[in-house]
Amino acid sequence: MHTMIRQLPKWIWTNGIALALYAGAFSLPCVGADWPQWRGREENGITTERLPARPDFSETLWQQKVGTGFSSMAVAEGRVFTMGHSGLKDSGSETVWCFNAMTGAEIWRHSYPSPLLDRFYEGGPGATPTVRGGKVFTYSKHGRLHCYEAATGKPIWQRDMLAEAGLSEPPEWGFACSPYFLTDDTLLIEAGPTFALDPATGRVRWKGEQFTPAYGTPKAFTIGARKLVAVMKTEGLVVLDADKGTTVATTQWKTSFDTTATTPIIHEGRMFISTGYDRGCALFELADGALKKRYENKSMSNHMNNSVLIGGHLYGFDGTAHRGRPTEFVCLEFATGKEKWRVPSSTGLGCGSVMGTADGTLLILSERGELLAAPATPDGFKPTARHQVLGGRCWTVPVLADGRVYCRNARGELLCVKVK
Repeated sequence: MHTMIRQLPKWIWTNGIALALYAGAFSLPCVGADWPQWRGREENGITTERLPARPDFSETLWQQKVGTGFSSMAVAEGRVFTMGHSGLKDSGSETVWCFNAMTGAEIWRHSYPSPLLDRFYEGGPGATPTVRGGKVFTYSKHGRLHCYEAATGKPIWQRDMLAEAGLSEPPEWGFACSPYFLTDDTLLIEAGPTFALDPATGRVRWKGEQFTPAYGTPKAFTIGARKLVAVMKTEGLVVLDADKGTTVATTQWKTSFDTTATTPIIHEGRMFISTGYDRGCALFELADGALKKRYENKSMSNHMNNSVLIGGHLYGFDGTAHRGRPTEFVCLEFATGKEKWRVPSSTGLGCGSVMGTADGTLLILSERGELLAAPATPDGFKPTARHQVLGGRCWTVPVLADGRVYCRNARGELLCVKVK
């Protein structure tokens, strides 16, 4: 940067433009980062982009209707992908949508028959599309795994994971795992067992041990030279060998509704898990072939959406009431589980969702559609911006990509907000 400034022509210096360019280089938000899958490119819920110190979310660039559901957005190569359900409960259809990221113009869609699974909530697809190698992979409520050409929507292959798992019906709230790439040539999907597939053909490469289907997405990690996969099953936390799918270790972690819906957060070989229904959170470490618990408490019960880990601290929604408290936003120290602060329910965040940015900012969408930004710090919660962008129920994680924030609600209103 300093070399570039010194080499500017003399007339630019004399007009004072160099100073403005120099200052602007350090004040503008970083843009241009895709978000091609659940939890983003880095698989941690944090984008490589930055937000301005006091962002303005008041300008909506475009809006579309995509149908009922909670599928988040994948943003890649100028396109936005998501899913929704429309039509009657027993004779409706799910649709995979592709829009122009800048204008909102529909590029393509693909629909297929699907009943609505709406037990205790609106229902609709919950998995997030995954974009990789010019293809997009989607997973339906009833276990249909699809592969399309990302640019055109042309179907390449599909596989019935319900049948592959030997199940007669989907789990109580339908399948919700997002397609997850272990490597460029290995795709993982949850259907009770964990399956590894060839993304080019859909052929099954290995099938893990049979468990009761859960609703979270796997996470790969390494210990030494060994590559492993951590995944929350209904029975508890399971670690698999990434090459063979064999079970390496398990530990029981049951909830009162037999429901786990989050992705393990892994840092320096330690695995943080959190689930709702007053179950709380815990930190585990794999040692001597077993999962050793480092701590457990009820300070963070992530009901549906993950926390994010920034600067050694976890930020997330304690999503089901315990000790007489409603849903609250919480900061925990990752290494110890010690609670640093708790935002009271009176702030109106409800059971919202959160992602992080490269400059240590929390981007939050409240349950009732208010978009907020706040520094990620254990010293307290002090929003620098908040604006009502949506109505209805908002449980879906927002996505910041290329200077725009994509948000949706349960009834399928998808909108793009310009960051100013």
